[in-house]
Amino acid sequence: MDERLRALGLVEAQRMAQALFADVMARNVIAPGNSEHETGNWIGDLARQVFGTAARRAEPVVRSGPHTVLPYEQELPDRVIGEDDIVVADLGPVLTGYETDFARTLAFGNDPHKHCLIEDLPKIFAAGRDAFYGDSRITGRQLYAEVQAVVAKAGWTLGGWHVGRLVGAPSAANSHTRQVSSFLCTDNDQPLRRSGPGGWQAHWILEIHLVDEHQGFGGSHKGLLDLT
Repeated sequence: MDERLRALGLVEAQRMAQALFADVMARNVIAPGNSEHETGNWIGDLARQVFGTAARRAEPVVRSGPHTVLPYEQELPDRVIGEDDIVVADLGPVLTGYETDFARTLAFGNDPHKHCLIEDLPKIFAAGRDAFYGDSRITGRQLYAEVQAVVAKAGWTLGGWHVGRLVGAPSAANSHTRQVSSFLCTDNDQPLRRSGPGGWQAHWILEIHLVDEHQGFGGSHKGLLDLT
């Protein structure tokens, strides 16, 4: 597979995720009174109904309330979504083709602080993308610092030790290995525009995970950093 087809595959996977999330919202699949696990099952069923064999059997990760602060790779007991909860839906596990990631956050109720988080997430994501496109030699460390500064100015705390990772590369498949050159983190001093093993061009996922440590909730906004 040449580089152009590889890039098109990543873009198509994100397009599928965007379409799936729009369908989930239109059908009110994520709603108070439903549990995280059953909501994930319904989203997975909907993905297979819409995309057929292009969808995996894995279910998306749905987190609500205090679960939104915890690491997403951590398995948690099921929880019923509350009337005033914030909810994160990470659709990456249901996408086929190259490994990718896509997450969005929504809030129920009238808590202005939670709705402020919903508004800030895409803005901070856009600021991170602007920093990437504004410097052709930017490193993982520099992009992390740019995002961290915007997050602090907005009054939030970054959740986790990185703000993104390589996509469509074997070295990026397991975050537990923590190969720093594969992540947008303080220890990655390599330029993001580079070729990886085998000569493939590096492509990246930008992951904005914000938390309010005092009120105990968070949110995520994930998508392709480049190729869009």
